[in-house]
Amino acid sequence: MTTIMIDIKPIGNIFGEIPEDLTDEVIQILIQHKNLRIERIISKGHKSPKDFWYDQEESEWVILIQGYAEIKFEGHKESFKLTAGDYLNIPAHQKHRVEKTDEKEITIWLAMFYN
Repeated sequence: MTTIMIDIKPIGNIFGEIPEDLTDEVIQILIQHKNLRIERIISKGHKSPKDFWYDQEESEWVILIQGYAEIKFEGHKESFKLTAGDYLNIPAHQKHRVEKTDEKEITIWLAMFYN
């Protein structure tokens, strides 16, 4: 029998090392490999600039780990309201924007970008 040892070490905690000053939204790349990028995004009262729409080359799967957020898609009247545990898949070039994140509680997103 052959045993293969894989060195697996925790490299961080999704809730760890959150800066006290969240004047700016924090985007941290956790993993980047070929056609996949995983980011931790930390927001507190942040939203997309007025009249700005994300139009990304990659598809994005995102889950809200903590907090509250509202995302709007171009062509839809209503925003999608997200709470902890909610996730969605955003196809490449689907224009969208963040309308709101919680102003009192920290919002933590885990976003996976893929081709």
